[in-house]
Amino acid sequence: MRDVVIGTAGHVDHGKSALVRALTGTDPDRLQEEKARGITIDLGFAHYRQDDTTFAFVDVPGHERFVRNMIAGASGIDAVLLVVAADESVMPQTREHFDICRLLSVDRGVVALSKCDLVDAEMLELVRLETEDLLGGSGLENAPVIPVSAKTGAGLETLRDALAAVAAAPPRAAEGPVRLPVDRAFTVRGVGTVVTGTLVSGEIRADMELEVLPAGRRVRVRGVQVHGRSREAAGAGRRVAVNLHGMDADELRRGDAVVTRDGFDTTRRFDASVTLLADAPALRHGARVRCHHGTAEAMARISLSAPTRNAEDEDDPVLLSALEPGAGAFARVRVEAPLALTRGDRFVLRAYSPPVTIAGGQVLDPLPPRGRFRSPRGVARLRRLGGEGGTAAGLLVMVDEGGGRGAPRESLTRRLGVTAAWLDRAAAELESEGRVVAVGGLLVAPADLRVVRGEVLGLIAEFHARQPLAPGLPREEARERLSRHAAPTVIDHAVAGLVADGKIVATDHLALAEHRIVLSADEARVRDRLADTYQAAGLAPPDVGQAAAAAGAQAALAERMQELLVRDGTLVRVEGLVFHKEHLDRLAAEVGQLKSATTEPVRIDIGMFKERFGVSRKYALPLLGYLDRMRVTRRVGNARLVL
Repeated sequence: MRDVVIGTAGHVDHGKSALVRALTGTDPDRLQEEKARGITIDLGFAHYRQDDTTFAFVDVPGHERFVRNMIAGASGIDAVLLVVAADESVMPQTREHFDICRLLSVDRGVVALSKCDLVDAEMLELVRLETEDLLGGSGLENAPVIPVSAKTGAGLETLRDALAAVAAAPPRAAEGPVRLPVDRAFTVRGVGTVVTGTLVSGEIRADMELEVLPAGRRVRVRGVQVHGRSREAAGAGRRVAVNLHGMDADELRRGDAVVTRDGFDTTRRFDASVTLLADAPALRHGARVRCHHGTAEAMARISLSAPTRNAEDEDDPVLLSALEPGAGAFARVRVEAPLALTRGDRFVLRAYSPPVTIAGGQVLDPLPPRGRFRSPRGVARLRRLGGEGGTAAGLLVMVDEGGGRGAPRESLTRRLGVTAAWLDRAAAELESEGRVVAVGGLLVAPADLRVVRGEVLGLIAEFHARQPLAPGLPREEARERLSRHAAPTVIDHAVAGLVADGKIVATDHLALAEHRIVLSADEARVRDRLADTYQAAGLAPPDVGQAAAAAGAQAALAERMQELLVRDGTLVRVEGLVFHKEHLDRLAAEVGQLKSATTEPVRIDIGMFKERFGVSRKYALPLLGYLDRMRVTRRVGNARLVL
């Protein structure tokens, strides 16, 4: 069994609700005021089953005062049932509803010429021609136009067959995070809070833990119903009623979205492509408008960028001060209330006053980076986002703008409105093509990784030039100096790649592979004299000043050569003192031999140690600590146990 959600559209009193009632046997008008006035004010819902398909109708109001309710109903539908009364033909709200469907990219549907029993054949043909003229050049240009009468039943079977043909199109993909724009919220006695809507993406199941945006409140799904029947789960494209635990009905409102936890972010600004209707007045840069997205409405201000055409002016793009009727442009939309958006979403713009539909668009980036989006670079970015390639193209742009910091996977899933599994597959494919690099939880553009590698090489070369006798740039210093524009994991990945390519050697220090320490004759002489000085000093070595004097060298040069001897292992630092390695090795061997002369545990205290090895307390304590660290001895109280 599959569901097709069909939204009605058309002028007030053209018989939309009567036609839905004739098709389904259910009166979609829910409110007493609707029944009293004979017009639809809010959304109504009804359905019928035919073969293996359920046709779910969202009946929308036709009155101009309730167009915002119509937009809420039209969001998420699979097809439209455009109703034109044969005794009135195309009217203002017929055109506005049709424009809204076009702006929301609803390009499947059927046209019903209602009340055909009230007119003669000549009038019916005239209305047909006017309707076909309205549809010309749109996605509904070839939609069937069927005369019907809810009163006599004429044409209803033909209409059902046409709707069945529409339903034969492939269903929408179910994969994606759960997103349910709320169109109603109410309380059922003994059940609790219930919300209804058309499930845009994902699969919703009983016991799921979800989130309500923009409030950010966490809720649990108690139960799911589809057309009045309880289900364990419901997939994308279905009209659902969901029993929620965690929020009261009066805390929810139309425009909220029930979503996968951490699957979406709310935003107050987004980048989009916008198209102005041909009969709308020019839209000026900075204009205040009404933004309708899903079932939500928010006041907004629109900042125009460049036209969506004329891509040849990338170096000096034309920036718009106004968008002319029928034209398209890139724009940044700043909304006054947070919306739960994702890339690819459609939205409708209505004028602030009077509130008439003027434009629509598609979200390119729900969470754009701050910056000059009207600059040549910003315009080029928008053109890439708005070009061909769909979600994968958007992914590449978002990875590119991450630079050396990379694009976090969890951020990408929210901006693109995809699951982690989809992102993993897309990233693996792009990586196999050499278009992205996966670095832990980040995706990085290969060009940005090359930049980081080049910066690492540059820092190392600079360090070698500044300190030619040092082993290399400390790894932590490299991280710190690059951290402003590169993530630590990206830096580590760049270092690992340079090591693998044989360009650098990495330990705690980073050195160019060809780096060699070359000493001058004077430096070599001082180094050798220092080694001899420490060799002669035994276990009572001099400080660096004394060693420098003994070597006949300046203190600064002696310090550099001493450090060189420590690095090559000739000398060893022990708690601020420096010993020749040979003396430490000999000491460790002699202490270890103390145990070979007896089977009893051998203990030595500081007094015994000083006497046996002829050293003062100044040297004895550091040396005993060294032996502990080398596991030759272990401290027990004030003595050492020889191991």
